[in-house]
Amino acid sequence: MTYSPSSNRAPERIIGIDPGLDRTGWAVLEKAPCADPVLLASGLIHTAAGLPLPLRLERLFNELKAVIQEHKPSGAAIEEMFFMKRSTSASASVQARGVILLAAQTCGLEISGYDPSTVKKNVSGSGRAEKPQMQRMVRLALKLEKELSPDDVSDAAAMALCHLRMSAFGKLVRQGLEKAAIKS
Repeated sequence: MTYSPSSNRAPERIIGIDPGLDRTGWAVLEKAPCADPVLLASGLIHTAAGLPLPLRLERLFNELKAVIQEHKPSGAAIEEMFFMKRSTSASASVQARGVILLAAQTCGLEISGYDPSTVKKNVSGSGRAEKPQMQRMVRLALKLEKELSPDDVSDAAAMALCHLRMSAFGKLVRQGLEKAAIKS
């Protein structure tokens, strides 16, 4: 019997977040060593358009913080925002992302950001994948009976999947570099 030190490691738990002022999708995934990732929980935080902006941001902060405290992830994968077509929605989304970052930071999470094309390429194989293709790939990767809905929740799960895959690759690279340094 071969002993593998990696089999004693605790599962990695990550929350993926698709930020938005109106709708913020979230999904908590867990991945044990040598196992496929599992969806533990997911949901949508909605803030009503009629509320004043400070109240919407406060509600987003409080609800996300409660989700993080309930599910206890060690890290957060949050979508980066590089461009927006409408400046009004861009401003609101940027403010919402700031509040999301603050909630994750105050809960002590390790925060990683990924741009949408990186997530799409990592999860579907194409940086230009459309929403239905991404939802299908998330369903297949997580072995779910049906697609996560709405797409904000599926996007959050894709964000977490991307992070789990990229962090695993990063660990392998670091281990290889450490072994190479020891040999030289």
